[in-house]
Amino acid sequence: MRPELLQATELLKRDTPESLEQAIGLLQRTVYSFSMKVCGHPEDAEDTTQEVLSRSLRHLVKISEPKALAVWLYTVTRNRCWRMRRKDARVAGKIFSLDELMPDDAELARMLQDASAGPEGNLLQAERHYQVHEAVLKIPPQLRIVLVLHDMEELSTDQVAQILGLQQGTVRVRLHRARLTLRKEMARGLNATSQPNGKAKGARKSKKQIDAASTRRPDACREIFANLSEYLDNRVEPRSCEQMRRHIEACPACVVFLQDLRHAIDRCRAAEISCDASVASRLQALLTQEYLRMLTQSG
Repeated sequence: MRPELLQATELLKRDTPESLEQAIGLLQRTVYSFSMKVCGHPEDAEDTTQEVLSRSLRHLVKISEPKALAVWLYTVTRNRCWRMRRKDARVAGKIFSLDELMPDDAELARMLQDASAGPEGNLLQAERHYQVHEAVLKIPPQLRIVLVLHDMEELSTDQVAQILGLQQGTVRVRLHRARLTLRKEMARGLNATSQPNGKAKGARKSKKQIDAASTRRPDACREIFANLSEYLDNRVEPRSCEQMRRHIEACPACVVFLQDLRHAIDRCRAAEISCDASVASRLQALLTQEYLRMLTQSG
């Protein structure tokens, strides 16, 4: 969970104009960042932040637990973003099959070559927050929001399930697909920037070519591929985990892919979307004024 939510909970308990103003600053940072990751437009994120917090002020002071605050705040913000998303036709995205997300021989060869040459160049390029953000926005919305809540906002699987009204198993499945899609989109971005005129060599493949390349991978690799998130998050039974570990360590292709996926997840978790200082100051002033008005009316 974001540390801002822990601090905001303590400030809200004091229930004073001064403490609430500080809490608003922390909460608006959280709501704005989350809205940007889901919607991708500064104007939409600003409108969402103002509306969500304006409507939530009277309820926030009644919440005493950080987990309850997180579920409430993200649920309200998600609902607002969902309404805006339905108005925007640009958010439609393709959900790739596992075969399409599994790298073919050409991509595996490139990853092996990059690994032997050293990953520093790619890491420096990929860790730029805007590149990660662009890759996140290309993930289909129903997968993206799970990735954002779990890996970027640091919520537990149980909390994500509560916010989205899903079973925990469904959250895990969507999270894995979202991570694989993120890795694919980041790989595309890196490959595109390394080619003349920004065109990725061999980027356009037919489904038949993709399927043919994928089926060349051994069945054991395909099984590992379908369970990598469970393995990375230490959610695999010890015996199965040991079997996966032995296979991965003996398979160069699985080793390099696992490293690439882990790097993509780490870059995603490190990415932060900040609100412009002038916008943040204006929002904080407006929301504090609204809270003081509510206090006057209730008195």
